[in-house]
Amino acid sequence: MSETDTPTIGHWIDGAPRASTSGRTAPVFHPATGEKQAEVALADQAEIDEALRSAQRGFETWSALSIAKRQAVIFAFRELLNARKGELADIITREHGKVRSDAMGEILRGQEVVELATGFPHLLKGAFSESVSTGIDVYSIKQPLGVVGIISPFNFPAMVPMWFFPIAIAAGNAVVLKPSEKDPSAALWLAELWKEAGLPDGVFTVLQGDKLAVDGLLTDPVVQSISFVGSTPIAQYIYETASTHGKRVQALGGAKNHMLVLPDADLDLVADQAINAGYGAAGERCMAISVVLAVEPVADELIRKIVARIEKLRIGDGASTPEPDMGPLITREHREKVSGYVDIAERDGATIVVDGRDFQVPGGEGGFFFGPTLIDRVPTDSRAYTEEIFGPVLEVVRVAGYEEGVALINSGAFGNGTAIFTNDGGAARRFQNEVQVGMIGINVPIPVPVAYHSFGGWKQSLFGDAKAYGVHGFDFFTREKAITSRWLDPATHGGIDLGFPQND
Repeated sequence: MSETDTPTIGHWIDGAPRASTSGRTAPVFHPATGEKQAEVALADQAEIDEALRSAQRGFETWSALSIAKRQAVIFAFRELLNARKGELADIITREHGKVRSDAMGEILRGQEVVELATGFPHLLKGAFSESVSTGIDVYSIKQPLGVVGIISPFNFPAMVPMWFFPIAIAAGNAVVLKPSEKDPSAALWLAELWKEAGLPDGVFTVLQGDKLAVDGLLTDPVVQSISFVGSTPIAQYIYETASTHGKRVQALGGAKNHMLVLPDADLDLVADQAINAGYGAAGERCMAISVVLAVEPVADELIRKIVARIEKLRIGDGASTPEPDMGPLITREHREKVSGYVDIAERDGATIVVDGRDFQVPGGEGGFFFGPTLIDRVPTDSRAYTEEIFGPVLEVVRVAGYEEGVALINSGAFGNGTAIFTNDGGAARRFQNEVQVGMIGINVPIPVPVAYHSFGGWKQSLFGDAKAYGVHGFDFFTREKAITSRWLDPATHGGIDLGFPQND
């Protein structure tokens, strides 16, 4: 494809594709080949303003519709998504690089939230208290916020937006989605599906862009809330900036997730799950297991079992047949960053058991592949241990016992997810109570809650008070009014009384 033939991916504004006039673009690569496959538009201020004006009009139309009509559109979207999700999986594989089965799994987990949203009328009910005083009733109602912003990451271009927008739209809001510049096409596909489902124009907007678009959402008074998933430094920036401008914020940040392995654990199960949780999606998951805390004397045997499984993994283009187990990283720059963390671990005295830095796929030498990497005896003061790597790098830290393992987990800056592997129910129960982490797995390595619970961590893994989806999501995307009501009987009302109302 020549430079002049490269397509430009634009916005979705007012219910239709919108070509950008900003003159600014960023490249979109095919991660398995390293070739540029498109350019994505980067919005200027005029396009940001246009998108937000359209969303405000969409909100005014959508919020005035009956719950029954809104619910019908949500159901239609769910059915269309279920019928055509294979198209979306192909888009994700092409732009993100994850294997197709993983892309399909991402969509199915997002679809759980769509299905939760179809039952939204129950979760939008207020409360009613009759006769709190003579002739006086008090009741509450839940109303939408208005225009809400979603800023989503590259690693889950469909699932993460679906953590937020089904609930936001069901509650009567209009959504402006700013997807990652690295894989922007999934958002447009979802916008087209909403259009087909009957969503009014302006209720779902896709604004392509960079920091200018992000800051536009964070500062413009039209936007009432921000939902974000990404790295901790950016999450903190999002939270501080949007909060300063009076917006509600749920900003989910980074992670360094640990798996504590007790001596009584089934090591074959542990090795299987360490492979799945450490190398699935090439480690580009905020819920990936990064560190195995092996309570001695299990480390040597566990490492042997993990190495044996690494040797059987197939790495390649996620669109190839037969499908590989793991695809490439998202960009060349990210591949270099992950490689740099392995360099740091090696300099700090760790043992590189399996080294993926020079890994190449035959025929895919230009792709952004990084082989599964296993590192033993990682010092806990190394940046390779304390910072999020976000790649297929699994680290082993040997600990003397349960207490040392929990102390290490609790001393970290992050508190997103963690897991314990054991056959001791007492140890598992103690772990779930003592560990300072938001999502916990017991013999489950990636404890992402189902849609009717809520997703979110502790400490520097979450900024703001509301987690994603579940009841937290409906609370976040609505605000409550309390109404005190009295219908006077002209024959019995009490006349003038300047005192403070009392319940006599």
